Amino acid sequence: MTQIAPQPGIMDIALYQGGQSQLAGHAEPLKLSSNENPFGPSPMAVTAATAELAAMHRYPSTDHQALRQAIGATYDVDPAQVICGVGSDEIIHFLCQAYAGPGDEVIHTEHGFAMYRISTLAAGATPIEVAETERCVDVDAILAAVTPATRLVFIANPANPTGTLLPMDEVTRLAAGLPESCILVLDGAYVEFAEGYDGGRALVAQYDNVVMTRTFSKLYGLGGLRVGWGYAPLPVIEVLNRIRGPFNLSAQALAGAEAALQDVDWVADCLRINAEERSRLCGGLRQLGLGCDESAANFVLARFASEVEALGADQHLKDQGIIVRHPRSYKLPDCLRITVGRPEDNSRVLAALTTFKETA
Repeated sequence: MTQIAPQPGIMDIALYQGGQSQLAGHAEPLKLSSNENPFGPSPMAVTAATAELAAMHRYPSTDHQALRQAIGATYDVDPAQVICGVGSDEIIHFLCQAYAGPGDEVIHTEHGFAMYRISTLAAGATPIEVAETERCVDVDAILAAVTPATRLVFIANPANPTGTLLPMDEVTRLAAGLPESCILVLDGAYVEFAEGYDGGRALVAQYDNVVMTRTFSKLYGLGGLRVGWGYAPLPVIEVLNRIRGPFNLSAQALAGAEAALQDVDWVADCLRINAEERSRLCGGLRQLGLGCDESAANFVLARFASEVEALGADQHLKDQGIIVRHPRSYKLPDCLRITVGRPEDNSRVLAALTTFKETA
């Protein structure tokens, strides 16, 4: 049988591995591997999404107007410059599909989100990996890697899986230093958790080649509905909408996301608890002698003396029914990424790691 060959680059894609969710011997493990909101979605979002189920025989909105208007009101952006997707992943894929192809290059950093490389290869372009400095995006390294073939630069800020935040003046310097033929994509999946940083919204208004992406999967707890959005100059939005599927978001997803934006008290409580518990978790890890950068997200990255120690700690946590993420695929083999959970969850993690350190 003749095998039909896929497009160049497709077979170079390693399958994306999500955070583990099941654990043998534990019916209900504590899952802290995917940076999900430990308090779940807003009750208002659940009610709104549920109300749409009876009409699931109807096609959803094609222009997402109501959700785009709600996003505009919440984040002070022009709804006409907003595009909605199946998670921010789909916006990333649109950007690569629209602006990169064979002979083009796309820059991402060494610990950057796996979808940057995957979407680049899927478009037939060449991913260019740039080193970070102390687990933080290095603007000079990125600018030095830019060539006439560079079409896109992806940075996550706050970064995943490190949790580090590139200061706004450095983000601005990066935007100013890129050629007009290259689009800077500011991936803001965790922006809401970073106090004082809005994801670079002003840069989208200032430059014709800056795009900001966001998601409802983290703070808003809608990972199962898959809703993301991008904010970009109008000419970019017009390009992306030409390749967006007309019904890419379900009516349930649209309604749930719109309602989630309205529940401001629930959002405020989630942010307050995350900030308090993130600080406590970081402090507890440091007291155990573990490295831990300041995090601007809803997770922390614990650094161990070696990969062997990190794997030992990971197994010890699993023995206690706790699932975290070993980010070997992100070139951090001596680390564990731990989602900030509820207060009782974080106490359980610290207690388990204390036992591990005492018996190691």
